[in-house]
Amino acid sequence: MHESKTATFGAGLLVGTLGGLVGLGGAEFRLPLLIGMFRFGALEAVILNKAMSLVVVATALPFRAASIPLADVTEQWPIILNLLAGSLLGAWFGAGWATKLQSAILYRLIALLLVAIAVVLVFGHGTVSNHTPALTGVFLVVGGIITGFCIGIVAALLGVAGGELLIPTLVLLFGADIKLAGSLSLAVSLPTMIVGFTRYSRDQSFAVLGRNKAFVLIMAAGSIVGTFIGGQLLGIVPEGMLLPALAAILIISAFKIGQHRWCRSSGSCPLHLSVKRHERESVKLSSIGST
Repeated sequence: MHESKTATFGAGLLVGTLGGLVGLGGAEFRLPLLIGMFRFGALEAVILNKAMSLVVVATALPFRAASIPLADVTEQWPIILNLLAGSLLGAWFGAGWATKLQSAILYRLIALLLVAIAVVLVFGHGTVSNHTPALTGVFLVVGGIITGFCIGIVAALLGVAGGELLIPTLVLLFGADIKLAGSLSLAVSLPTMIVGFTRYSRDQSFAVLGRNKAFVLIMAAGSIVGTFIGGQLLGIVPEGMLLPALAAILIISAFKIGQHRWCRSSGSCPLHLSVKRHERESVKLSSIGST
């Protein structure tokens, strides 16, 4: 067991609370804990992180229903389908393009984009609060598909649910209020993550979930309790506090992405080196098995 059961449950609880309150999978905050605190290997941590993000996304949506009824979410099915039309395609292609598109320039652009969105959310709060779509008609549909496609690619490249980009898109492009945007983001993220997770399950490293079954169950339990708490807090925390909170999350995510960019460009990042070692070991195993 990696660290104590209390620490495992607590980590799931904290990240789950954040996910339930804002409408995120919490991957960016969980991954450093899995590697740093619980000392999992990089590739194992990525797979565990995806599994826990799926738990958070799947449970946060119904737990937020006390404040954002599911009927209000389903009423916005055109927006959900609009973004899914792009995000599912983007996630599929992004998974295949990952090795080609992960460059220092790409990570720098994504980090700058997150910072720019944070600035717009904070200083454009008066405009955002009007809940008016930025576009109308076919332009809104096309804009939603293109934006969803880009978010799907980014989510696949970074291994996240994409809520950090989906929520601002729903607020700025579709005019949704921040609390409804969080639930809509979860509704879009869930099928996108299931597609990516199913595809990822073909890798032999997926067995890490079975080898660490107790850890997975404890962290999943903490995550579920956390999403319940976050969902209850949603009815207490005012909308005016959620926008700055989301902006802060965007800034932190941008910083973490910037760190990942530097690691990859320098080649000295433990995550990067661990993945490279896994690739070499897989090549050796495949060559041995063919002899």
